[in-house]
Amino acid sequence: YNDDMNNVVEVRYFAAARAAAGVDMAFFKPAPLNSIIADACNNNPALSHVISQCSFLIDSVVVHNENIQVNSGSVIDVLPRFAGG
Repeated sequence: YNDDMNNVVEVRYFAAARAAAGVDMAFFKPAPLNSIIADACNNNPALSHVISQCSFLIDSVVVHNENIQVNSGSVIDVLPRFAGG
């Protein structure tokens, strides 16, 4: 997605999620978190598998409600479970 860089949500992938996504980051339209996750996993079974075990931060705040609206300019961090944590 690369329509208007002022109206996007940045998704940053870490560790196993980065490996599965094949990129460090991606950009999506503002939408509910679960919709952005679904778009990210579209046609990517490896990422779908990893992301089901991830936690999410929006603008550095842990998110427990995946229905939350993510606004333009926000950053979502996709964090897999880390060993020993």
